[in-house]
Amino acid sequence: MTDSNLINQQITFEDDSDNALVIKREQHIPQSFLDRLKTERDATEVQRMGDFHRVASIPVAVVEKWMREGFNIYDKNIKASDVLKKLRNEQLDAFITTTKRI
Repeated sequence: MTDSNLINQQITFEDDSDNALVIKREQHIPQSFLDRLKTERDATEVQRMGDFHRVASIPVAVVEKWMREGFNIYDKNIKASDVLKKLRNEQLDAFITTTKRI
């Protein structure tokens, strides 16, 4: 469902003096959050789409990972369908909040 590397991340930078700087970043994603997204996704089966339709709820850890990889979801040229495709390709379907075709 989620890649543990997205949730917990540890980065080590080493310098010439054998001192290491370690940056540890974590984002805890509770099961209740994933359950709420599933409930929301299931509810879209019977809802009509309006002018505003939520398609995903993506944790900051995922967005930051994608930014490091060169995929900027804030870029005006990135469509909702591109984001959904990336979520599915990375098996992060749990963050998708709709069953509608976008």
